[in-house]
Amino acid sequence: MPVVNARGVIDSCADPSILAMAMLGNGVPFVMQTARFFIGQIVRHRIYPFRGVIFDVDPIFDNTEEWYQAIPEDIRPRKDQPFYHLFAENEETEYVAYCSEQNLVPDDSGQPVRHPQIGEMFDGPVDGAYRLKLAIHN
Repeated sequence: MPVVNARGVIDSCADPSILAMAMLGNGVPFVMQTARFFIGQIVRHRIYPFRGVIFDVDPIFDNTEEWYQAIPEDIRPRKDQPFYHLFAENEETEYVAYCSEQNLVPDDSGQPVRHPQIGEMFDGPVDGAYRLKLAIHN
């Protein structure tokens, strides 16, 4: 039986025939998205100087319209792509970021991310990625 979270995201273990019939909360048919990045992966923004660890993925944009409109129009991402929640850092601070797939690239620095919440969810890093702690897997 598939699991649907509060944002209408269907668990990746769901039966594909059920996925085809699923609907998001706003009545839009769910379209199967393949995320380029995975939970625990270290990524960096392709324009701005920050990087982070992915801790959640939305199959399409799932933030406020106010947040979306605050992005300069010439660099505003499409809404019909995966968006990632990151434990992020820049040179000055740590924070949580929400980024479109088109604006992320793999981070190949080999350096760990210093965000204080990483240890609550992940072990590592090992080979450039963090692993979910066993207690989080369920």
